[in-house]
Amino acid sequence: MAQNTVSDLRLKIFCALADPVRLDLIEYLSGSERCVCEILPAFRRSQSSISKHLNVLYQAGILDRKIEGKRTIYSIKDPQVLQVIKAVDALALKQISLLIDAKKSIEEQIIRS
Repeated sequence: MAQNTVSDLRLKIFCALADPVRLDLIEYLSGSERCVCEILPAFRRSQSSISKHLNVLYQAGILDRKIEGKRTIYSIKDPQVLQVIKAVDALALKQISLLIDAKKSIEEQIIRS
């Protein structure tokens, strides 16, 4: 049963990270906490869309939020999420490198033909 819980939590986190807007939000918040009033103009999306994305990240335990009067302020809950994103970036760069090498190899074969 504990394994299901761990798997469920993993899935929740990976699903939250599996959206370009949410990844951009995490990157935007990586520098410091921000009020929704700062986030909205930076993303040029509707308030409801940004709120939905922020809530998904909050529910997954990636973001923290606090309310100060009428302002809702979001921040990265645990900086380890940034390390996860960097690890995925490194994997993506390796794959890109392999594709570039394969492209060069194919081009060389074409030239020799």
